[in-house]
Amino acid sequence: MNALVATLQLLVAAAFLSIPVVRARYGATAMGAAEAELRRQGVRPSVLTENGMRFDAGGHETWAPVSFAAMMAAAAGVNLGDLSWAPVLTYVLQSLILLVNCVILYSNLTAVPSVTAAFARKGDEELARVDVAALLEAAEDGFPAWVWVLQNARHVVVFGASIAAIVITALV
Repeated sequence: MNALVATLQLLVAAAFLSIPVVRARYGATAMGAAEAELRRQGVRPSVLTENGMRFDAGGHETWAPVSFAAMMAAAAGVNLGDLSWAPVLTYVLQSLILLVNCVILYSNLTAVPSVTAAFARKGDEELARVDVAALLEAAEDGFPAWVWVLQNARHVVVFGASIAAIVITALV
């Protein structure tokens, strides 16, 4: 059973690694599309980078998913090693991964109001008048259509594999 749990953990790791891979490959295109949308709105395109908004694999869009993938790979190694503390580690890390993925999903679902609020907090007049929904839609259009499928499949894998790992660990 430990091998099955380890396999599930490696699936979760791969799901998290898909985020920076896709952003590294298509993020510049998405950023270009977002900047074009800002020009259309009469806002200087540099306002995004000036305020730390990016669509590539930089910053937390790389270190966070890579860190979670590394945690899952380490947990898989512990499970494959059949170490006595593998169940505890699995409970703790899979629970953390479930919580993190809930936050990611919430962030995805509330992107427009949260970015609008963040722009308003900056106190920048140009940011305050940005049509955030149009901006995010333009950026999203900079990614291939299959990325939407990948994003949803990633959520299914992370939630499903994490829950399955916890249940299997509890049953053993």
